[in-house]
Amino acid sequence: MMALYRIVMMFAGYMLACIAASLVLALGTLGPDWNELFVSFGINSAQAQSTAMWILVGLGALVIFVVGFLPAALIVALTEGFALRSAIIYGVAGGALALALAFGLDFAGHIASPGTDVAREQEVFAAAGIAGGLVYWLFAGRQAGVWK
Repeated sequence: MMALYRIVMMFAGYMLACIAASLVLALGTLGPDWNELFVSFGINSAQAQSTAMWILVGLGALVIFVVGFLPAALIVALTEGFALRSAIIYGVAGGALALALAFGLDFAGHIASPGTDVAREQEVFAAAGIAGGLVYWLFAGRQAGVWK
């Protein structure tokens, strides 16, 4: 019964991590140009902008969920199997996974000079992965390996 509870918690933690990563990704990408973007689409009220933002976050979370499921499941299986409960492990794994999914496994080859768009994209993706990893740790990772 404990194993079934852990599987449900891992799945729920992964869903919440995808939402958190999508929120950080949307805010990090659209943050500076937020108002101008929605005004150009004819969305002027704050409530309509908030609704559009949550729709964007929901769609982004769905894409992150689908694209990152298998690599994240591998990381979750390893951390559960070895009972790794450190928030640092989940943050680093989330950031590395986000960078690997966005830029490929050779994401170090995409290093650009500071201030360029590529460097900003890497920062935003790394922040989104770290946020997702920490949210997963908060909901499911702190109890990793308890079922043993």
